[in-house]
Amino acid sequence: MGIFAWIILGLIAGFIAKAIHPGKDPGGFIITAVLGILGGLLGGYLGKLAFGWDVSSFWSIKTWFLAIAGSVILLVLYRLLFRSKASA
Repeated sequence: MGIFAWIILGLIAGFIAKAIHPGKDPGGFIITAVLGILGGLLGGYLGKLAFGWDVSSFWSIKTWFLAIAGSVILLVLYRLLFRSKASA
């Protein structure tokens, strides 16, 4: 799967992650998009590393699951990091 497909997948996964884990985030659309793209890459990497899953197909349910899971993880970490800075 090419980089353009990963960007599209990450953008969609970021918005799905935001729907799964709603809340007020600083940065809005830009941060959601970046976290989605990075989360998709993280999810794909972890899925390949941990389970040996092939994530080379854009339409594979495993690829989508891993991208969304990676995006949710990064969204939660981002919120925890932002809250700790705001309270300090």
